[in-house]
Amino acid sequence: MNIDAGTMRPQEHGEVYVLNDGGEVDLDLGNYERYLNVTLSRDNNITTGKIYKEVIEKERKGDYLGKTVQIVPHVTNEIQDWIERVSKIPVDETGEEPDICIVELGGTVGDIESAPFVEAMRQFQFRVGHENFALIHVSLVPDMHGEQKTKPTQTTVHSLRGLGLLPDLIACRLLVPQPLRPDTKSKISMFCHVAAEQVFGVHDVSSVYHVPLLLRSQGIVEYLTKRLNLESVRVTKEMADGGVSLSNRWRNMTSLSERAFDTVHIVLVGKYTDLKDSYMSVTKSLEHSAFRVNRKLTVQWVESSDLEPEVQENAPARYHDAWRAVVGARGILVPGGFGNRGTEGMLLAIKYAREQGIPYLGICLGFQLAVIEWSRNVLNISDATSMEFDQESKSPAIVFMPEISKTHMGGTMRLGLRPTVFQDGTETWSKARKLYGGAEKIWERHRHRYEVNPDWVERLTASGLPFVGKDEKGERMQVLELRDHPFFMGLQAHPEFCTRPLNPSPPFLGFVAAASGPGVLQEQIENQLRNYTPPHPEDAMVSEAELRNGHPVAYGKDHVLVNGNASAI
Repeated sequence: MNIDAGTMRPQEHGEVYVLNDGGEVDLDLGNYERYLNVTLSRDNNITTGKIYKEVIEKERKGDYLGKTVQIVPHVTNEIQDWIERVSKIPVDETGEEPDICIVELGGTVGDIESAPFVEAMRQFQFRVGHENFALIHVSLVPDMHGEQKTKPTQTTVHSLRGLGLLPDLIACRLLVPQPLRPDTKSKISMFCHVAAEQVFGVHDVSSVYHVPLLLRSQGIVEYLTKRLNLESVRVTKEMADGGVSLSNRWRNMTSLSERAFDTVHIVLVGKYTDLKDSYMSVTKSLEHSAFRVNRKLTVQWVESSDLEPEVQENAPARYHDAWRAVVGARGILVPGGFGNRGTEGMLLAIKYAREQGIPYLGICLGFQLAVIEWSRNVLNISDATSMEFDQESKSPAIVFMPEISKTHMGGTMRLGLRPTVFQDGTETWSKARKLYGGAEKIWERHRHRYEVNPDWVERLTASGLPFVGKDEKGERMQVLELRDHPFFMGLQAHPEFCTRPLNPSPPFLGFVAAASGPGVLQEQIENQLRNYTPPHPEDAMVSEAELRNGHPVAYGKDHVLVNGNASAI
């Protein structure tokens, strides 16, 4: 029933993912953006809350002309209308209406929560026609000591058929490395009313990036091309060549990662480490960067509160294990978060990284804490803190942003794609600027309520903490970087939201490269200066003034959506 994911804690539903237009959505949309190299909008995320809100507002305005408002047809029609409306939004650099839409209907067959959406899809298949609607059903096939059990799949397909939806493809998820056996496939084919070539096995592989290749090897492209009559879609030679190039680069990436010999060891110091999905985009950014530098990635998770002195007395084993990890790190990363818990432990880890010359990357809260750590230990302001932790503080290094609502939580932060301007003189030394290809201005997504205290900036800069990137007015500090450190960087934005497997986020790439060795970092800097291309559409990279004046946010690249004459999968 949530309108969006913005008010949900990370332990509840994993990471809150932010889109270019400021939409706060489920982390699944982050997976789609990364894999498909697309840029989505908040409307690509449908929730029950959004649908009911639309229906209720229409009822209040009298749009239903006095009719009794019901789940069927009013809610189900709203869902279908939503999909069809979003399908017409151009989402790649061509500006053309998309050809295909992938619609993920979450949850489990039979859930009360998803019932209106299942019914909406049952109706939708007739609305767009058989040729424009194909259904993939994902089902678990348990492996019981080597025997692959098909009963759960038979049961869920039976339930789905009872709801009026017939699967065109059945994707069988196996939690073991053994592929789906031919006899298992034949059994599912027999009892689930599909041909054998419509049953696909998705078993555990060494890397999730092998899964597209696994599906392609089983003929999914050929089947969908025939089922959805995709031969009728006009594909130019340039588009075909681009597809071949993408396929080759993807294969090279996966094969090189398999052959990587050297390891890079990163320690993530966070406060939501009990659920790894809380930092999904961060770990994906590290993975993509490790692919680029040809290293095997190992990430060690450290609960930040375990680094604090009181834990040494209460749970000494946890305390020493946490510090052993930090001391042994090749790179230390402090990601975003909210609230005071665990921040003293993060500050201790940042201090260690700064003083010992360990590569450090701070994101959002990690950026703000780096400012606080510097204020305390270099400027000797022992009580320096953030107003987020102490609203009555006499030494607030970090303050509440003046335009942000203090009463409403949902959708009220500084959100979405925003520009950052690198300061004059940074082109000669700033690793951050070079990693972004030497650009004067860059764009990254933001999600925060607090910022560096403007009254402290001059003093911080004079003491040796340069803010190399600021907003267009020069009022908000957005990138900090220590000049005489192997790699010490903080960003107020969340660059992890725009990483791509074949185009890793520049700060993360620099961080992983630095953790791999100074020679590796220099090599990647030179490569970025030659080849870096921003992942955003050209017309999304606009000034803050244009954003305030209602500039229509442009959405991404190669995204596929449904329309009346195309296909829903």
